[in-house]
Formats: sequence, structure tokens, C-alpha cells
Amino acid sequence: MKRLWAPWRLEYILGEKPGYCIFCAMPAEDKDRENYILYRGRENFVIMNKYPYNNGHLMVIPYKHAEIIEDFSDSELTEAMALTRECCRIMRESMHPQGFNVGLNVGQAAGAGIKEHLHFHIVPRWEGDTNFMSVVEDTRVMPQHLSETYEQLRPGFEKLAKAM
Repeated sequence: MKRLWAPWRLEYILGEKPGYCIFCAMPAEDKDRENYILYRGRENFVIMNKYPYNNGHLMVIPYKHAEIIEDFSDSELTEAMALTRECCRIMRESMHPQGFNVGLNVGQAAGAGIKEHLHFHIVPRWEGDTNFMSVVEDTRVMPQHLSETYEQLRPGFEKLAKAM
């Protein structure tokens, strides 16, 4: 059996949680760059994960605050899937990953870190992106700062916004 070790996420897991939903609060603020929001759609937005599994880890998040997939309309889910596709396209063009992990965790038992607000994960992958550092030293090497990744991805999302 293979295991995914992500000890660098311990800061998030053990850290103090706010008394409100960050996925509702962040799009209500006018701080997209500080919050790493890359795109705002009609019913969903795209944001970088501040505690990523890999460089470029994005999330598509519905504006609606709900935790189970059955609570979302067809149009909300359709836009979420279209944005997931666009995230993959933009990352292929700018970051050149060799693959992606795409999915969502519905409920705490399924691994949802913020179970109260459903969100989709798009994690770019490269061959060899899990190396000895993660296994031997419980350390993850992130080759690029979040702000640099944001700036790298932003033009693709700006182009998407103009096309929509």
C-alpha cells in the first residue's frame, strides 16, 4: 500500500480555526491578490490552496455555503466542472504538469479539511514530485512561493475572464 504523506499541512491541521467560513469570507473581501483568488465566476471562484499538496494546488469553490453535493444546482456544478477544466488548461500552458489529481472530499470522514463548504481540488503533478525529502525528513520542498505561482497563473485567468 502506498501512502501520501503531507506533514507540511500540520500547520493547517493544528492551527487555530476561525469562527467563520473562510470560503464565504474571502470572496466577500476586496483582497483577491492577498487571498490568492485567481478568478470569480457567476457561481464559483478559483483560489490557490494556502496549504498545498503540491505547487500550483488550486480549488474551485462554489459561493453557496453547503457541504453535500446534492445541495448544489445543476448550473453551480456545471460551472464548477467547466472551471476545473479551465484550471487544468491554464496550468498545462503555464506550468507544464505531467498530470493532475482532481477531486473533492465530501465530509470529514472522506478527508475534507473544511467539510462545511464543498470545494474541488486540482493538484498538478510531475513525475518525481514526491522525493526523499518528504519520506526521510518530513519536509516538503515547494519550488516556488505562492505569490510567484499566483503571478504565473494570473494571466491565464485574466484571459479567461475576458472570454466569459
